[in-house]
Amino acid sequence: MNILIRRFTSVPTALSDSNLIRKVKHLILQGLHFEALQVYRNQPDLHVDAFISILPSLIKACSLSQTHHGLGLQLHSQSLKMGIHSESVVSNSTISFYAKFPDIKSARKVFDEMPQKDFISWNSMINCFAQNGNCVESLEMLKEMYECGLVAKPELLASILSLCVQCGYTRVGKMIHALSIVDERFEKMVFLSTALLDLYWRSGDSVMAFHVFDATEDKNEVFWTSMIMGYVGNCDYLLAFDCFRQMQVEGIKPNRVTLITILPACVALGTIGLGKDIHGYAFRHGFNSDIRLLSALIHLYSKWVDSLSLAKLIFEWSTQKDIVLWSSIISGCSQHKESAENSILLFNQMQKEGVEPNSVTLLAVLTACTNIPSIRLGSEIHGYVLKSGLDSDLSITNSHINMYSKCGSLKDSHQVFREMATPDCVSWSALINAYGVHGYGAEALQLFNDMKENGMQHDSITLLAVLSACNHSGLVEEGHKLFSEAVKDDKLSVNLEHYACYIDLLGRAGKFDCAREVLRTMPMKPSPKIMSSLVSSCKLHGRLDVAETLLSWFIESEPGNTANHTLLSLIYAEFGKWLNVEGIQRNMKSRGLKKSCGYSRLEY
Repeated sequence: MNILIRRFTSVPTALSDSNLIRKVKHLILQGLHFEALQVYRNQPDLHVDAFISILPSLIKACSLSQTHHGLGLQLHSQSLKMGIHSESVVSNSTISFYAKFPDIKSARKVFDEMPQKDFISWNSMINCFAQNGNCVESLEMLKEMYECGLVAKPELLASILSLCVQCGYTRVGKMIHALSIVDERFEKMVFLSTALLDLYWRSGDSVMAFHVFDATEDKNEVFWTSMIMGYVGNCDYLLAFDCFRQMQVEGIKPNRVTLITILPACVALGTIGLGKDIHGYAFRHGFNSDIRLLSALIHLYSKWVDSLSLAKLIFEWSTQKDIVLWSSIISGCSQHKESAENSILLFNQMQKEGVEPNSVTLLAVLTACTNIPSIRLGSEIHGYVLKSGLDSDLSITNSHINMYSKCGSLKDSHQVFREMATPDCVSWSALINAYGVHGYGAEALQLFNDMKENGMQHDSITLLAVLSACNHSGLVEEGHKLFSEAVKDDKLSVNLEHYACYIDLLGRAGKFDCAREVLRTMPMKPSPKIMSSLVSSCKLHGRLDVAETLLSWFIESEPGNTANHTLLSLIYAEFGKWLNVEGIQRNMKSRGLKKSCGYSRLEY
């Protein structure tokens, strides 16, 4: 705090002062902000002119170091005493200083008191609002800047676009896009195009994203990566790979961020071969030491039991095991019953090595307890969560509800729910699902009604949980009412899983006419799971006629699907209709359809 309090000399020492100025500015350019301030502190005497010359650089060093707030305040105070605070270069540095800490009120005061504001002044103040999430104030100031006759630079507009994405101001983002089109100076600015690409992908406007992509001539690796990221975020994984290949065809080499972006597409498509190719590329280009990339590779290999050993090798070979890498391998092992216990051992080893678990780690360990399943281990983790003060984390508490339910303790699930200060939609859904799985359909319905009475908006996951509860308990009328209301509700997304659950409910109750009507009118193609569950219900109720009608309908709509023919053949065999079985087999032979053979493996 005392490093500024000194007596300035009136006699210049040209050589020492010029050396100091040069040295301080050189250190700041290298990013050595703390060292630059140390050099300044060690200077016993400094001429006033030298101080004025070096002041903006010192204020900049204070803001970038993030550890010299007190010194920055002293420097601002000294500039006020010396009457140099109104100079643009000093004021601009001071605004940036207050923006970093953050002190928006002080930054605005400095800005308002400036006699003359240049572009950097406006830019600093707008960025001050933007960095601290004040979207409205940032946009209002941008408007004022244009009214004063100043034009924003592409870098500033890119920053504002990122803020529009965060705040959901898509319309304002489109206005900025229009502004960039009108001004020819912005036409070939690739970083502005990248920000626009991000805006349109995140707002769900893929058509405009494609337009921006096609209109951009000079595409760098960051721009290509943003396009790939958009495809992956939109679940267009095949197009993401096409873009990844085209990028390389056009001579742009993927960087480590590109590889991290494309790896989730490998996981989603189940293409471990492509994942290995990307792993090889990363190894050849020296990216294999990047923690985020290693974490993404562990996530890839952990999706399959057969490749889990590769995930373990990556982890073991890593020289820097931080919490992200530990959480990745623990999460990978927790997904499979065969390796769930190993994730508990890794969790214990991590703590022995002095790495503190975070919420992501604990969620992975709770998944392991669910997959083992072990209520004893789950209770121990619950105790650890309480001691570490992470019980306020909703995602962990919701996982406790699910864990206790899956481990057979409905009482403990409900107790965790009762102790929650503010349960969210996921909490309610987890408890409803717990009661449904344990066969308490009426209680699950009551919880659903309590949820609505408490003003909590339910989502598609809650709907599936309560429909499943009705299905397990045979509550047909209640399930029918719920489903009918959900289909009419525009806020809810009713997907294939909901239809499968509802059709299964109707089939189990023997309401085949209703089930067939739902099949006929549903907006998506019925899955094999829906078909097999309904046919199983037909067998249960002895309704060969319904099963025959259903399967004949499926065969007519998909004549080349062997599964439909085979299932109808099995139904005829179940009821002793052997002539019909032979007819199906002849029909399959004439169509060139062959049943896939099943294989068994014996290990000695």
